[in-house]
Amino acid sequence: MSEIVTAYWESFAKERDLDLECPVAWAFGYGAEMANRLGALVVDGIKTASCAAYCVHEIEGEAIPVVGEYNIVLDGKNEPLVIIRYTEVELVKMNEVTRDFARSEGEGDLSYEYWYDAHVRFFTSELAQFGLTFTPDLLLVCQRFEVVEVR
Repeated sequence: MSEIVTAYWESFAKERDLDLECPVAWAFGYGAEMANRLGALVVDGIKTASCAAYCVHEIEGEAIPVVGEYNIVLDGKNEPLVIIRYTEVELVKMNEVTRDFARSEGEGDLSYEYWYDAHVRFFTSELAQFGLTFTPDLLLVCQRFEVVEVR
């Protein structure tokens, strides 16, 4: 973890009298452009949810987020952008994601159709890296969050 991320968390935790270790820090999607674009939607309050393929969590040994847990979202330069706290986490098949959840991801025209098409492309590409094939019943980790600090 970078010194900037650690210092940012330590300052945040001290101001709020939190006795917690520095949480996971990550950027949305792949690449600086996507991290900046999606991160800006979070800062603007448009993006209040995200999802990930459950199988990728398993393959990478990554823990499933827990309600109340903090994370640090990074920008395209891997610098802290915001601190979020999870408000809801559930496992849902992709073809069972609600229109409300799709809208809360804040992307494109906010329609379910845009969300579904964009996520088919994203997960098809991501799963191919692991030799897996996308199917409409792909199990997702659907996460809603609130921004608790903007850097």
